[in-house]
Formats: sequence, C-alpha cells, structure tokens
Amino acid sequence: MKIWDISMDVHPEMPVWKGREGKKPVFTITRDYVDGQGARETRVTMDMHTGTHIDAPLHFVYEGRTMDDISIEDLVRPVKVIDLTHVTDAIMPDDIDEKGIEKGDFVLLKTINSFQDILEKEFVYISHKAAQRLVEMGVNGVGLDALGVERDQPEHGTHMALLGAGVVIIEGLRLAHVPQGEYLMIAAPLKVVGVEAAPARVLLTELMK
Repeated sequence: MKIWDISMDVHPEMPVWKGREGKKPVFTITRDYVDGQGARETRVTMDMHTGTHIDAPLHFVYEGRTMDDISIEDLVRPVKVIDLTHVTDAIMPDDIDEKGIEKGDFVLLKTINSFQDILEKEFVYISHKAAQRLVEMGVNGVGLDALGVERDQPEHGTHMALLGAGVVIIEGLRLAHVPQGEYLMIAAPLKVVGVEAAPARVLLTELMK
C-alpha cells in the first residue's frame, strides 16, 4: 500500500505565518542524559496554526464550532487532489470550474506552492470569489499547500466564506509528489478541546476498490 505524507516538518526554524518569531515552535529539553545515564524529555511550545493544521469555524466565526466538534469521519475520508499548478497568484472561480468538484467533496488544491520553499508571504492563495464558489459547489472541506488559504485579505473573506459555511480547512500541505486524483485521506489533528485549530499529520493512500 502506497502512502503519501503531505505534512510539513515541525522544527524551531520552520516557515511560519509572515515569518513571525512568536509563531515558531520552541523546543525545550526539560530532562537529559548525564554521563549516558537517565533519559531525555522535551517540551514543545507552538501556535495551533503552525505547520500543517486544521482550522475549525471558531477561528473566524464568533462562537463557532471548535476542533472537538469536527468528527474524525470528516477527516478520514475520500478526497480529490486538484492540480492548479497553472495558477501564479490567486485561485479564481474559473480555475476550479470544470474540475469535477461535486457536492460533498473534500478537495486538496495542489499549486506551485508545493514546488517551492515554503513561502511566508507571497504564496498562491484562494480568492474570496473562489471560496464562495467552493461553498456553492457544496464542498465539505478544502486543503491548500500554503501557510494560509489567504494572504490576510481585507475582512478575511476567504476564511469567512469557508468557515462560515462549515467547510473544514487544512493549511500547510505539501503536494508536489502527489498526482492529481482521488485518495483516502487520514488527517489526524491533536485531540484538543475547545480550540479553533490543531496541528495535524495528514496522509494519503490509495482508495480501496
């Protein structure tokens, strides 16, 4: 069985939103070996939106659903990887029309972001209009290979359109090695309660036939 790991590595110097130092993980060794004896223990301090992570509605919707409100069945399911490597700036409605997206789909948008070092600012993103089109199409989830689905657009229209409609968002994917097609996704967020996002290990494998 072939498995594609589409998650970012987590480490103290990893790319983060707008390069903000406060968003970089901090690894603190709280216990270590002495003369080869003992054990090592590490504390990790990091933002819930660092690296590959899942956004719940509460991220931008007042009193919206939290991570523990999203069922694991919504995250372990068939997905469609859509090749949008022709896009150089914002994904627009025309880019996703005629891509075979159907009601109930979870789509992962593969762009040139996956073929570059992870950009902290000038990455391909989902425009507000494209987000609205995805909502009209009735998708259940959207993933993008960037640190965010938008570049801090005015009024956060992309997030508001998707999360306001209950669409699950996955950010920080790595899709260069994944051909366009249909897969089984296993997206396992940390099982945290009452928060608006959580880091996740996201894997793809072949659909059972």
